[in-house]
Amino acid sequence: MGRWERSKALAGASWAVVREDKELMALPLISGIASIAIAATFLVPALLTSKVSDVGGETTLQPSLAAYALVFAVYLVLAYVTIFFKTALLCGADERMRGGNPTLASALAGAGACAGRIVPWAVVSATVSVILRSIQERSGLVGRVVVGFVGMAWAVVTFLVLPTLVFEGVGVGEAIRRSTAMLKQTWGENLIVNAGIGLLSFALCIPAFVVIALGIGTGTALGIGVTLVIGVLWLIAVACWSSAMSAVFQLALYRYATQAPLPAPFAQIELGQAFTTKGSRRGPFGA
Repeated sequence: MGRWERSKALAGASWAVVREDKELMALPLISGIASIAIAATFLVPALLTSKVSDVGGETTLQPSLAAYALVFAVYLVLAYVTIFFKTALLCGADERMRGGNPTLASALAGAGACAGRIVPWAVVSATVSVILRSIQERSGLVGRVVVGFVGMAWAVVTFLVLPTLVFEGVGVGEAIRRSTAMLKQTWGENLIVNAGIGLLSFALCIPAFVVIALGIGTGTALGIGVTLVIGVLWLIAVACWSSAMSAVFQLALYRYATQAPLPAPFAQIELGQAFTTKGSRRGPFGA
């Protein structure tokens, strides 16, 4: 089975797991709501500690040192919230792949058991995000493109960091090393499936934009309001589906790499050679 065929099979198998436990798609929704509430909580004090100045008739907002500290704090907290709920998704999907029947409660309980373990990764993730964003904002077009590729490379090599932290209990440094080693032979599947999920998500978003555009075309407040609500709800549903698909695929790659047993949709995929990574030790599922 070639890389492209394996990638399509992996995406289909991931969807089979998500379809079996649709309630897990609520986790990205809860994560999004919590993130918005937290961001709003931090935004008010950040604005209050910033200075407003009038230069040349234009009013500008000059963030204070405290405001910058709050911005980093919100990055850190949001990173932790996102990682926590993604951990819950991984725990729920792992329970399903072990033959269990996960619920929101069991998935959140699994994430709660790892609450302290994922803090260092949240710090690293937030720090890298702030640094890359800061460099990108101060760079020209070429610099932004370069930073964008650096960010993509970081996302690829750290793709299996979270499941490694959650299921093996190692430190962040070791988890990054393990993730890099496991993905050396599977970068193609990683990029193809994630790109495929991204493209399909974009395609699924198009009807929402069409509906909103039609509502705006009516020129009435009722038409705009109704179609806007429908469009936003559709976009939220697509985002939840995309997040769940990505998490299940992430766990599937990890379980393959660590020689863990997998349910029928994945067990039929020929990935043996793709995960023959020299020097990589087996994870907690291996013999």
